[in-house]
Amino acid sequence: MFECVINISEGTDLSLLDTLRRAAGHSCRDLHHDAIHNRSVFTLINDEAPLVADVESLLTACFQHLRLEHHQGVHPRFGVVDVVPFVPLAPDTFERALELRDTMGQWLSVTFGVPTFFYGGSSPTLPEVRKNAFTSLTPSTGPASPSVDYGAVAVGARNLLLAWNIWLENTTVDRAKELARLVRSSSVRTLGLDLGDLVQVSCNLIEPLEVGPGEVLSRVQQLLRGDESVHHCELVGLAPEQVLRNEAPAQWHQLGLSLEATIETRLRG
Repeated sequence: MFECVINISEGTDLSLLDTLRRAAGHSCRDLHHDAIHNRSVFTLINDEAPLVADVESLLTACFQHLRLEHHQGVHPRFGVVDVVPFVPLAPDTFERALELRDTMGQWLSVTFGVPTFFYGGSSPTLPEVRKNAFTSLTPSTGPASPSVDYGAVAVGARNLLLAWNIWLENTTVDRAKELARLVRSSSVRTLGLDLGDLVQVSCNLIEPLEVGPGEVLSRVQQLLRGDESVHHCELVGLAPEQVLRNEAPAQWHQLGLSLEATIETRLRG
């Protein structure tokens, strides 16, 4: 069984997102959308064959309906379909996830004429792809230049991570960027983003069972000054249930966690 967490550059058109969700089929376990980021995250989980079929169906619908020139949002992106990572769940292996990555990247390039950049394994990391694509880093498959309509796609293989955000009030985006830098580590990737009335420390917890959201929130709270405060925390997508078990249940609400938003609960449902 595999998880595929597809990030697309559209988060405002709810009717279109519903169309895309239907295209994702029975594998779609969660859809998270955000109008300010103008970004949506589809979490698909299934056995390999139905998962690949549903991923291809969703990606086809995205390329039919989305154009990069129409997109504006605060989150970095370089394609209408921005990120397509394959995540092995027991009993499947990381090696097989890498094979799915390579096959899907080739399919995308052949079918839609988009360059794809592989990440994970011995390939560059996703931050390295974002930083170096089309400069020091050439596409893994497809054309040498981005598509005018579609941009490019990062197709990856990775282990489970937690996409999780801390929203802050009474502070500035410069402080959010500073806080992001101060809590960043090999286990915690961060960005500071301006979201209008609030700012955000956007986090990817690369080893969420080792460094969980409670630890990261505590670090940020210790660094706050004056009237700065945490407005709320937000889970993007689904969490492994063990992430919750590693935190005090009384803190789940503050951390934006719930049993309903775990991989295990959605699979049982």
